[in-house]
Amino acid sequence: MAILVNTVNNHEVNVSNAGLWCFLFGCFYLAYKGVWGHAILAFILACCTCGISWLIYPFFAGKVIIDHYMKAGYKLEE
Repeated sequence: MAILVNTVNNHEVNVSNAGLWCFLFGCFYLAYKGVWGHAILAFILACCTCGISWLIYPFFAGKVIIDHYMKAGYKLEE
């Protein structure tokens, strides 16, 4: 579980069980978290691979979401 905090307004984002949520909801979970680039990529890959990528993408979902928020100025809470 990772908690990211925005340094400007102290907004907290909880990234826990990202792999499970991505497995259950796929690209829709990534869109919900605001990671639109990966959400579109996950949708295209799911269409091209007949859904097989839906089983692989969850292994990387947590890192993808954390990296997205880190680039947006969030810091990991310690």
